[in-house]
Amino acid sequence: MSTPLKTRIADEIKTAMRAKDTARLGTLRFLSAALKQKEVDERRELSDTEVTAIIEKQVKQRRESIAAFEQAGRTQSADQEKAELVVLQEFLPQAASAEEVAAVIDKALADVAAQGVSGPAAMGRAMAVVKPALAGRADMAEVSKLLKARLG
Repeated sequence: MSTPLKTRIADEIKTAMRAKDTARLGTLRFLSAALKQKEVDERRELSDTEVTAIIEKQVKQRRESIAAFEQAGRTQSADQEKAELVVLQEFLPQAASAEEVAAVIDKALADVAAQGVSGPAAMGRAMAVVKPALAGRADMAEVSKLLKARLG
């Protein structure tokens, strides 16, 4: 069995401290603080699945910040966010290939069609099938666009 994600993050913090890599250390500490906050709020240990969900949320925030900074012409801030994004993505599972994403979407659409669901409800039902299959491995905004295009 592999090392729990939280333990891996803690080990990476120690490594970054020893290497005096302040940029990486800051990102990892921020992530660790988010994990600890969630644990304190819920008064329990987080599973790897929950840790992955928090990392996904952090990645999404970075992507939105990068877009906003680039639109505002703040390239230095955008570059810093990109560096943080790279660090966070190290802890996500291997990204799904375009073929794998397409296969999961096809299967979800077949399942939804078999249930006799169509129209706007089909989008929600299909996303409910797709999301757990691709969690942490694909950008859900892109998957949603692909799914909407297939349904439309």
